[in-house]
Amino acid sequence: MVRIPEHVAIIMDGNGRWAQSHGRRRTYGHYIGSKVVDDITKAAVEFKIKYLTLYTFSTENWKRPKSEVRFLMGLLKSSLKKKRKLFKDNNVRFNVIGDVSVFDEIIQNLLMQLMDETKDNEAVVLTLALNYGGKLDILRAAKTIAKRVEDGELSSKDINEKLFEAHLYTANMPDVDLLIRTGGEKRISNFLLWQAAYAEFVFFDKYWPEFTKEDLWQAIEEFSQRKRRFGGL
Repeated sequence: MVRIPEHVAIIMDGNGRWAQSHGRRRTYGHYIGSKVVDDITKAAVEFKIKYLTLYTFSTENWKRPKSEVRFLMGLLKSSLKKKRKLFKDNNVRFNVIGDVSVFDEIIQNLLMQLMDETKDNEAVVLTLALNYGGKLDILRAAKTIAKRVEDGELSSKDINEKLFEAHLYTANMPDVDLLIRTGGEKRISNFLLWQAAYAEFVFFDKYWPEFTKEDLWQAIEEFSQRKRRFGGL
């Protein structure tokens, strides 16, 4: 019997390299990659995955060429506008983690609207990590807790894992069970550092635009075969 992970996180790597391997501009790879997101979201619903978190734009991605960043921002706007039907038809609740205050007002409004419109949907929680970094997430939580101690709201004795997790962007979400990375690289790239402490990792050499529903199922089957000891025997 296949054991379905409750929380699947994906590092969607390789859009630009896939496009270049096909003689196209890197931006074309991002465009095709955005369509794969729709397919994998529907697959998550079918497979009864409760949480799907996608590394969409990291805090480090601002280092990319300005023209590519501009394209990504435009693609994000258009994709968010098109997602309403997908979320409605598939009972998807939309969520976002990261510091979205850096995005323009249109993007921020689209994000807030989608979260509000889908808040009662129950099939899967689709979370986009936008301007997200694991180090930033942990540092932000630490600073918030320190301020609460400074203000007398908390004592240092109150600080434990549960309280710390409540101050992360992923508060009220379970830890990652399965983390998938496409594109051939084998590193976590500052993604969900706390939340993936005991995640099972599955790596694919194929690029994100090539990733399919069948690949997701293959990763789930591999996850199902592993014994998760969480430091025990």
